[in-house]
Amino acid sequence: MKKLLLPFLLLAVSIAFGQTMYMTKSGNMSFEASQPTFEPIEAKHSAVSALLNADTGELAVLALVRGFRFPLALMEEHFNENYIESHQYPKTSFKGIITNFDKNTLSDQPQTIELAGELSMHGVTKPINISATITQTDERITLASSFSVKTSDFGIEIPSLVRKQINQNVQIEVSLPLQRKQ
Repeated sequence: MKKLLLPFLLLAVSIAFGQTMYMTKSGNMSFEASQPTFEPIEAKHSAVSALLNADTGELAVLALVRGFRFPLALMEEHFNENYIESHQYPKTSFKGIITNFDKNTLSDQPQTIELAGELSMHGVTKPINISATITQTDERITLASSFSVKTSDFGIEIPSLVRKQINQNVQIEVSLPLQRKQ
C-alpha cells in the first residue's frame, strides 16, 4: 500500500510548492450495485486520498481497491478476485479540475460545481464530467459527489449466472474532507 501512495504523494509535493493545497487521507467512498428484490451489493471505503490545488482547482483522488469493505466477507472476496481483479488493478483514481473554480467564492453554504477529468478503474481510463458540492469552513474544504458509472465502460464483466442480481449502473458516493496543508 505504501508503495502505491509514494508516487502519488511525491507528485503532490512537487505540485504543491508555493500553492494553496488541501488534502485528505480519510475521504469516504461507497458504491451500490443492487437490484431490487435481491441482496444488497454495497461497499464502503474510509481511507481515500485526495489533493486539491485551491489556486487552480486541480483535483486528484486515489482509492486502493482492497480498501472497500462489504457486509459479507464472501462478497468482498468475489469483488476483489472475480470482478475488479484487485491483484491486477490495485487502485482507482480520478484526475481532473473543478471547472470555473474560484477559491474566493467558497463559503460554508454548499455550492454546486462541475468536475471534468479522467476516471481510471480496472485498467481503463475514461473521461468523466460530474456535479459535486463544495463548502469551506475554517481550514477545511469539503467536496461531495454522487454519480454512476457502467461496469461495461470499465471492462468489468458480470457473469451471466448473477447478472440479474447486480446492477450494471453502479452508484458511487464520495465525500472528501480536505484540510489545508501547512
